[in-house]
Amino acid sequence: MRKLIFPIITLVAMTACSSSLVPSSSSSEEPSSSSEPPNGLQPLVPYEDTLEPTIDGGWVSRWADEFNDAELDATKWNIEVNGDGGGNQELQYYRAENVTLDGENLLLTAKKEYYLQKNYTSGRINTKYRMDMLYGRLKVRAKLPGGRGTWAAIWMMPLFNVYGTWPRSGEIDIMEYVGYDPGYIQSTIHTEKFTSSSGIQPLGRKYVEDVEEAFHDYELIWGPGNLKTYCDGEKFFEMSYVPQLNSEVAYQKAFPFDKEFFVILNLAIGGIWGGREGVDDSIFPVAMAVDYVRVFGLDYAVLDKTDPATPVNLGVAQIKNTFHWNRAADDYGVQKYAVYVDGEFSRYTSLNQCTLTGLTAGHTYAVQVQAIDFVGRTSPLSESLSINYE
Repeated sequence: MRKLIFPIITLVAMTACSSSLVPSSSSSEEPSSSSEPPNGLQPLVPYEDTLEPTIDGGWVSRWADEFNDAELDATKWNIEVNGDGGGNQELQYYRAENVTLDGENLLLTAKKEYYLQKNYTSGRINTKYRMDMLYGRLKVRAKLPGGRGTWAAIWMMPLFNVYGTWPRSGEIDIMEYVGYDPGYIQSTIHTEKFTSSSGIQPLGRKYVEDVEEAFHDYELIWGPGNLKTYCDGEKFFEMSYVPQLNSEVAYQKAFPFDKEFFVILNLAIGGIWGGREGVDDSIFPVAMAVDYVRVFGLDYAVLDKTDPATPVNLGVAQIKNTFHWNRAADDYGVQKYAVYVDGEFSRYTSLNQCTLTGLTAGHTYAVQVQAIDFVGRTSPLSESLSINYE
């Protein structure tokens, strides 16, 4: 939601990528071998305050808000109060009074009213410092408002700007809907490389006939190096990290999604995208209704049974002192990689690329990689690749 999206780009599933990987951990402790037992991970216990404890496929509830109370749960949500325009020249002032519950749903209501130099008011909430997630499954059931000038969104922003200010640390737009384009929902990401200002905007777009009359499930499934969004179980956008296709940039410039993010729900009025065709003042008041927000995690302790495969196809990237490899196969995914330099453990990376640092210029080093899954099982070391350190 942070910046303009160009609807003319309609890549339903785009494979994108990144490169040079900064170590995700500074630990010098070597990983255990695959012959050792898993890392002591225990089966997940479903979150108590939810009506959906599990989903087929090994997903277990980790957090939820069913919005069945009289007031918004302040232990789960922050109500935003500001007239900043969302960085998009939006026309509303966000007020607490516009965030209500009717006993069954959350209502973010936009009104035509003058308040602190704004001609409209509306509602926006977030889970920052209350529920932050790294990987998993987010499910939001919502009914979207219609009318020219509305801009409803379900999206995520980084908890900390580890890689820099927007868009460097990323943005995940699970679902956005502008009222002047009836029925068409969209999903995208923003990163330093992939955003509208760069001219490369990956975008998923789907027509939902009764999007304004009925509730639908909008979902994100997020794992290392991959993001997928769904509407009612049908995937309509995917972004994957493939370093070989983007080895000219540091990985975080293309795929900075290896840090914690938080959830935002809001209904904006006008703005660069939502207000492209003006605002119809006859539609107000209008609301975005949310039935629930649910977060799930895979129960790796129960599901994961095999060692990851050996990483293969190590190759030198375009970036100085950087190399990459194919993502290692595993029954439920690789959590991280251990990098070895001249046979000694050096660092961990969360994605399948690494930039070497702190070595002696002019020397040649042999690098190897080992994959580690979510329960601590490890692959054999890869074959060596020689890197001339500059």
